[in-house]
Amino acid sequence: MKHLLFLFDLDDTLLDFKASEKLSFERVLRELGFRDKVDELFQQYQGINIDLWRAFEAGTVSKEFLKVERFRKTFAANGLEIDPQQASHRYLESLSENVVLVDGASRLCETLAAHGEVGIITNGVASIQDRRIASSGLGDYISFTATSEACGYAKPDSRFFDYATKMARAPLRKEATIIVGDRLDADILGANRFGIESCWFNPGRLSNDTEAVPTFEAAHLDDIAPLLV
Repeated sequence: MKHLLFLFDLDDTLLDFKASEKLSFERVLRELGFRDKVDELFQQYQGINIDLWRAFEAGTVSKEFLKVERFRKTFAANGLEIDPQQASHRYLESLSENVVLVDGASRLCETLAAHGEVGIITNGVASIQDRRIASSGLGDYISFTATSEACGYAKPDSRFFDYATKMARAPLRKEATIIVGDRLDADILGANRFGIESCWFNPGRLSNDTEAVPTFEAAHLDDIAPLLV
């Protein structure tokens, strides 16, 4: 059965979030007058941010709390008197301007859009993700964007996938639907729970020691289209 609905994670699948994140973090600190040990601070921030996102996906913290708390914790750990609210605001603004495509993203979306419908499913901030998609040049290939912020539930919760698939033009056919994403714990596990196929984008060729079971696996975006259509 050929797939007709292609659900894509956005960050680190189509957009190189790690590159955008670093550029935005460095820019914000420069604008706020801090230029020392930026790489070290960024590494600390990343660890704090990952922990907070996991807490959000588990439903123990809100996204509004997360957006500011990751900066507050980073600054507090280093004795920096920088307003975390201001840093968060500037950082989110900068993210939408520093957009880096993963190699092959445009080619893949163009190919799949010619065969069916491409939708984005993301736990990211809705307003920022919309602007990043617009800046990326992928907007012409994308039919809809489903965000956890608008849904009220986050990947891997099946309620989020139910919400997302209802945004598609055609009625849901699970056997013709697939998600492509880089995260086993959110994208692939979510697909397993919802009962649809999945493709694990694994550029680092990491081993899978989790309960998530991808239908397909690919190390480069150019390898994905032949698997799905």
